[in-house]
Amino acid sequence: MAVFSEIHPKNPQPRLIQQAVDIIRRGGVIAYPTDASYALGAQVGDKQAMDIIRRIRRLEDDHNFTLLCTDLSQVSTFTKMGNDAHRLIKKLTPGPFTFLLDATREVPRRLQHPKKKTIGVRIPDHRIAQALVEELGEPMLSSTLILPGEEEAMMDPYDIREKLEHELDLIIDGGIVEYQPTTVIACTNNIFEIVRQGIGIAPMLE
Repeated sequence: MAVFSEIHPKNPQPRLIQQAVDIIRRGGVIAYPTDASYALGAQVGDKQAMDIIRRIRRLEDDHNFTLLCTDLSQVSTFTKMGNDAHRLIKKLTPGPFTFLLDATREVPRRLQHPKKKTIGVRIPDHRIAQALVEELGEPMLSSTLILPGEEEAMMDPYDIREKLEHELDLIIDGGIVEYQPTTVIACTNNIFEIVRQGIGIAPMLE
């Protein structure tokens, strides 16, 4: 049965953030709010937690997982980010963008795209999401909370509790978050391409 935790979306209570991170470190899977949707989160190296996320969402093997990061320093540890990509990501973050980059050895192979060896990275503009990763001290494995057969992410934490309280370890109530998909930008081989136009606007690539 999931813990249900009400956390203020603008001023997250440090004690509740620490409790959430303790659950993640113990192998828990959480539902939490971002600037684009509710998402599922877990520790990067925890295969069992990743398998739970795969099962909840019924994901294919070629699904691009995302690492939620605090800053460019974390992004550079887990991805092969050239100077041009660094400048682009710096301009567009924090914000509703997902960047696809070549993964470094720091990223477990099971999280990488099986053929492209890429990983998605996010620096979100949401205080709860930021506080979680800051307290964790490392990127958090993340996947948008879209249930099988649905096209949009879940928006209401009470609906999440009703459907997933037996699947998750923690549900963070940060209020209603209307689903607005991130803009996905591929940054590989020094070529930058918008592969999905979402809420984020990148005028330099249009």
